[in-house]
Amino acid sequence: MASSLSPPEVPMELHVKNREKLLKSLIQHLTTSSRPLQGFVFLQGGEEQTRHCTDHTELFRQESYFAYLFGVREPGFYGALDIASGESILFAPRLPDEYAVWLGEIKPLSYFKERCMISAVHYTDEITKVLHQRYRGSGKPLLYLLHGLNTDSNNYSKPADFEGIDKFKMDLNTLHPILTECRVIKSDLELNLIQFANDISSEAHVEVMRNTKVGMKEYQLESLFLHHTYMYGGCRHCSYTCICATGDNSAVLHYGHAAAPNDKTLQNGDMALLDMGAEYHFYGSDITCSFPVNGTFTRDQSLIYNAVLRAHNAVISSMRPGVGWVNMHKLAEKTILESLYEGGILCGDIDAMIHERLGAVFMSHGLGHFLGIDTHDPGGYLQGAERPKEPGLKALRTARELLEGMVITVEPGCYFIDALLVPAMENPKTSKYFNLQEINKFRGFGGVRIESDVYVTSSGCVNMTKCPREIQDIEAVMAGAPWPIPKTTISSANGEI
Repeated sequence: MASSLSPPEVPMELHVKNREKLLKSLIQHLTTSSRPLQGFVFLQGGEEQTRHCTDHTELFRQESYFAYLFGVREPGFYGALDIASGESILFAPRLPDEYAVWLGEIKPLSYFKERCMISAVHYTDEITKVLHQRYRGSGKPLLYLLHGLNTDSNNYSKPADFEGIDKFKMDLNTLHPILTECRVIKSDLELNLIQFANDISSEAHVEVMRNTKVGMKEYQLESLFLHHTYMYGGCRHCSYTCICATGDNSAVLHYGHAAAPNDKTLQNGDMALLDMGAEYHFYGSDITCSFPVNGTFTRDQSLIYNAVLRAHNAVISSMRPGVGWVNMHKLAEKTILESLYEGGILCGDIDAMIHERLGAVFMSHGLGHFLGIDTHDPGGYLQGAERPKEPGLKALRTARELLEGMVITVEPGCYFIDALLVPAMENPKTSKYFNLQEINKFRGFGGVRIESDVYVTSSGCVNMTKCPREIQDIEAVMAGAPWPIPKTTISSANGEI
């Protein structure tokens, strides 16, 4: 199927505004703490990597903080913001003459100045000279370097390093929390790119649904998605490794890695759980659709799917500024438990199940995460904030209250994972809640996840993802119906309604 979409022009003004936002926040912080408004924000971009010891160069993707501020696609750059003047400076690698033979035109510095809307561009071997010439204070110029903890990966961002850095003073603590918080709240220009990534990815998910057939391989579904987003969206990168899980694989939360490479054959009666999102000009999407590979839901599949859909919809209906994300996770858990109770899989008191954290047996991951230039965008936990420690809640990638401008995923799930189910069924505190005859029907079922990307507005939220979610819509699309499905008008005595 051809696409109704085409890749939008990327306004580099987006990165100008990101730089202005950072400088405003940083200057406010320095002023409040009675520190001089001098020195430079200084970041190092990403470097090209080769495959192990070979000369095969991996496809480069820019370091995310550097991409946020400067929008540079190429490797080997440095960037600076002059706090005193507000000017931006890029430092490009001085490429050898043979680059033009093997890799194409060596672009002049003026190209990057114009394309990236930068005040000045120099070569990386001029960093020390240029920054010393620009500095108007006394003593060594001060560099605010990026160093801080990513609370999703527990890795630290790498502060810039270059020959001559010993001729500068360095601050490793100030920049990271301020720049990270800038990334948490999205501008309209950022939202436009995230929306396009959602639009092309939603369209690709529908295309995969339409073409899924029993007997195919999981990787063929991945291939359909990658082709559509690249062919029609210009998305060379995915936001993350595609998860194309069917049957019992759909209970493996991060399926699709090298040891589980999306290679199972689709069997009649399997559910598919497809978690795939394209990236466009650094900004990503993260979407999960679940559906039966044969196109028709069974009663059991409908029960689990609707349990998750009710949770997904309940959360989105409740989202607005000031709402705590931990409470949203608990709402999703409770909604799923209620559905499992109504379906006869669980028995007993719902509140007692919640107290025993039974929801974490069926949804062991967090409800969602920030989304932007990274799939798991930073800022989920402010400095000094403690993570919840209870099962399920400890997996939350943020425990913050929602703010206008945040983009966060809503991705409840219900999985039948023996490593969690068996201990819960053997535990005297929780075994009484299981209807063993019913729960055993779902051993090997796998799982269901429904994931949408949601933007928090001043009074509520907007779901940026546009995939079919209701069972009747999924079955109709898989049978060949168009999407979105046209609304039917019904004639009445009083006209059309």
